[in-house]
Amino acid sequence: STQSNGEFRTFQHYFKQINLRKMAAQKEPVPLNFVHQNAILCETIKKEQKHQKLHKDYRVNPFKKMHVLAGKPNEATAEEDAQEDDQYINIFKKARELPTEKYEYPQTESQSYGWFTTPLIDSDRSDIRLHHPRKMSEVTKYMDAAWRLKEQSENMQ
Repeated sequence: STQSNGEFRTFQHYFKQINLRKMAAQKEPVPLNFVHQNAILCETIKKEQKHQKLHKDYRVNPFKKMHVLAGKPNEATAEEDAQEDDQYINIFKKARELPTEKYEYPQTESQSYGWFTTPLIDSDRSDIRLHHPRKMSEVTKYMDAAWRLKEQSENMQ
């Protein structure tokens, strides 16, 4: 129950020493220093002002649906006095363009399907290799007549 160096006399004394060391390891809460807090606040504000970009040019998002409202009926200003914003109109038109009109080549793999819609060869109806018109057999003629008869009887009622 005693150690050779005489530091601990009993197990109870040993556990007391461990508890005292744990309590010493836990730091007491530091009282608030208002000078340091103010310095931190000033530094934070300086950083925000340094990296903040002030936007003065506000525009409507061209990608969102716009709801146009009519003017007030008792308003004295005429609609002719209103000026058009050419830059916004150009941005709006550019946003509404199809991807094939905006870009020369597809931007994603999904766009590559159907990007080039022009046929590779000209269609020739006399060429039987490429032109397959609908053909009527006895079964298809019978079913076509049955469908017509059914539609006529439904329309008569």
